[in-house]
This record gives sequence, C-alpha cells and structure tokens, in this order.
Amino acid sequence: MCAFSFFKKKKSPHIVESPKPPTVGQGAGMMVPEYKSKPYYIVASVEMGNTTTKCILIGTNLESGRSYIINKTVSMSRDVRPPKPGEEIFGETLVGTPITRESVTDLVKDTLIRCHKEAGLSIKDDLDFVVRSTGVVAAMDSPDQVGDFVIALANGCLEAGVPPKKMTPPMGIDNLPARIRKFSFADRLTFCGTVAGVSPPIGSSGVEMVANEMEGELAMAGIKEGAKWTEVDFRNPCISIDFGTTLDGRITSDVAADAEYPFAMTIGNFCGLAGAIPDAIVRGTGKVNDHTGTALDLFGDKSIKCALSRKKNTIVSDYEEMINDLIDIRIVPPERERFGKVPVRADIAMKSGIAMIGCDAGENFSMADRLKEIGSEIYTKHNSCILTEVVDHVCAGMALRLIDVASEKKLVPENSSIGFTGRAAISGKKPQIIMDGIEERGFYRDPYDHVLFVDDGLARGAALMGRCMSSIGKPNNPMGGVRGGPCIMKRRMKIGK
Repeated sequence: MCAFSFFKKKKSPHIVESPKPPTVGQGAGMMVPEYKSKPYYIVASVEMGNTTTKCILIGTNLESGRSYIINKTVSMSRDVRPPKPGEEIFGETLVGTPITRESVTDLVKDTLIRCHKEAGLSIKDDLDFVVRSTGVVAAMDSPDQVGDFVIALANGCLEAGVPPKKMTPPMGIDNLPARIRKFSFADRLTFCGTVAGVSPPIGSSGVEMVANEMEGELAMAGIKEGAKWTEVDFRNPCISIDFGTTLDGRITSDVAADAEYPFAMTIGNFCGLAGAIPDAIVRGTGKVNDHTGTALDLFGDKSIKCALSRKKNTIVSDYEEMINDLIDIRIVPPERERFGKVPVRADIAMKSGIAMIGCDAGENFSMADRLKEIGSEIYTKHNSCILTEVVDHVCAGMALRLIDVASEKKLVPENSSIGFTGRAAISGKKPQIIMDGIEERGFYRDPYDHVLFVDDGLARGAALMGRCMSSIGKPNNPMGGVRGGPCIMKRRMKIGK
C-alpha cells in the first residue's frame, strides 16, 4: 500500500443542518433578521408525532431560493393535557398517551402561538402558509382515520388565529400577497398535486396505502430542499427514509428526459417502526420513564459523546446481532392490515405494483419488552457508551436492511440518490456507519455524491409544499426533474394548457 492511500482522508457524510437566517444592517450599527427586510415566504410546519410536537417556522428568501429555520418550538407529545370529562378519546400515541380532538387542538394552538411569539412574528401578517402532519397512527384502525387527526390539527391552527386561506392552495396569483406575486408562476402553471416533481401514490381503489402517507411526502420534499445545501443532486429517481419514531418515506421512479409527463411516480413506500426500537431499548436502563421514555431523553438529538471506534468490538456485535434477530424488515405481506402498528393497505399496494417495505419488531411491536430487557442487560453489565454504540449500529443496520430490500426489488439504480432524515438515522455515528455500509454494497461509484442526511425533513418539506402550492420556484436551481436534467417548468406549462 502506498503512503498516499494509507493517509488518504476518509470522506464525511453530507449532513445538512440549516443555519439561522442572515442578518442585514439598518444603519447606526443595527442588525435585523433578513426575513424582516427582504421578500420571504414563511411557512409553519405543525407536526404532532409520537414523541414530539413541533412548530417550525421555515423562511425562504425568494430572491436566492435559500430556506432557513427561523424558529423551532418543541414539546413532548406525552405532555399533551389529559382528556377532560365529556371528550372522546379517538387515538393514542405509540406509548399509549390518550388524545382527544380538543387536547390536540389546545396543544397545537399553544405551540403555534409560542413559536411565533419567540420569533417576533405575527400569525396574521407575517405567516404565508401552514402545513399540518402527524405520525400518531398506531392506534388508528385504518389510514382513513388520519383525516380526523388532521382536522384536529387544523382546528388548533384556526384557534391560534391562522386564516383559513393560509391552509389551502390559492385559487390564482391574485389570491397571493402582493409582496410575493412577482416570484410566483401561478399565472402560467396549474398546481396538480405534485410536490417537488413527484406524484402521490393512489391505489386501485383510490385510497392511501399507508396511514402516514403525508409524512412520507413531506420527508421526500424536505430532503430535496436540504440537498440544495450540498453538492448532491437529489432529484428523481430517489429514495427518502424518515427515521422518526415511526418509519415513513418513498421511492420514486426515473423519468425520461423528453417525457411529456415530467413527474416521477411513487413506486415504493416505507412504513412501520424506526426510533421506537431504540426507545424500547433505553427504557431498560432505568434512566428514562419506564413507559414513555425515549432515546431522545437519554442521548439528546446528537447522542452522548463517547470515544467510539468505527470498528465494532465483540460485545457490540453480539448485542447488535441479538437485536437484529428481533427486527423484521421485508415487503409487507398482502394479508397484513398493520405493520409495526401502522395501518396499511398492503393488498392494494401489491395490486398497484408499489413496493411497501416495512420494519417491525416481532409482530406489531410484540418484541418491545424483549428489547427493553436487552437494554437493561447492556446498561447494567457495561456502560452508557456501549449502549450508545449498540443503538447506533442497530439503527444504521435497520437503514441498510431497508435499502437492501429496495435493491432486491431493483429499486436502487445507479442514477438514484438516497436521503435520510429523522433522529434515528442522523444522530450520533449513524450517518458514517450507514455510509460505510452503502460503500461496501457498491451501489454507486461515489456514494458521497448520492447520499445525504437532513435535519427537520418534515418541516423543510412543509416549506417546499407551500411553495409548490403557490407555484413559487427557481428554474435555474430546480427541485423537480431528474438527476442531472433540466428544469421541467416548460413541460408543466404545456400540460397546463
């Protein structure tokens, strides 16, 4: 081996963490956030998940096309107020916290108001659009029931003072605020339901195939937005995986450069469990709540600092294998109505030719207690650093197994890109372990040109969805289209005619 090869620096994964918006001077040494003086399109992403409830304000500089996180307000979903007498419990989080329409409405209202107050912004005057989403699907009987939850989220937005017109697509360019009309193509384009160049999957019966379909759509769009901070061309065909508490994501098709219909089709879905698996492991430590504790409570969103080697020792390998044996990752069988507790229409997916790839632990999380026992053993016999390393390798292994299943179905072509978001994929050493695994599999000549990790994918996706609905884009730096290809604006205009 030559000296150059030996000392060659290992590449680092592309990990996108958006900086705060720039500031600009206003005389006499005064500096104010750019979004208060330049044309910005501001979107609030209201997310209620199994672990956290967030309101994230994303502002896009309409001159540069850059998006920034203006403010983020986060609370734990388990802290939602208890049901009041007379309220109907219509669902619960993955750990069993009961929720009612009224309690969801109150939580969303308070979070939305607090987020705007912290940023010094007005919901009525400064906010342009609101997107609501939820990952709380485990206690629902079918994907259709997500609609009831989204209504509760909408009620919270309305009670916080959000005008209804800021939650639906504008009917035309004249319905947009005057300050952003010159940046919109709404007078030349028709919004047809596609976000970032991808058409949503619709089964043969016209229903959604997985309960958290919208989260998958937002994650895909958010990773596409995050990629603009890197050199990765994350356009179709692409694979997006959101490793929140539950799993969601999409696989999109390739599109011929001269295709009359320029949008990619959704040809794969991810569903089931993600962060819930490490959550179950850490509940065995005694350092978090026995029923509602999460890995986020123990490690934070970055993971604890330990001198971890990229090479696994025997202890870590043994525990990883033990846990992997409990994790079920495969194409969801058509007879299953739930996978990883998430309601699915696996039969419709199969008939529609869409690969539904699921992750579970046992059947519908039946191995949760066993995972907890293993976590207890690791923490008792070893230490928190060994536990951290096991969790990082287990989560990275789950991600790689999902990609392996997609590859077996010929859904990882050489011109594809892979993007990850969510705490169980982008924290700690997980990104580097995932990159090492993808490199070993040889999917790409240079995997670092095809793979990235993005924080706050759902919020970024919400911002991009809002812009798509208002036909605000940057043709010289497109989100839609195929990797290496041109903007699809002209073909969209032709379709509109």
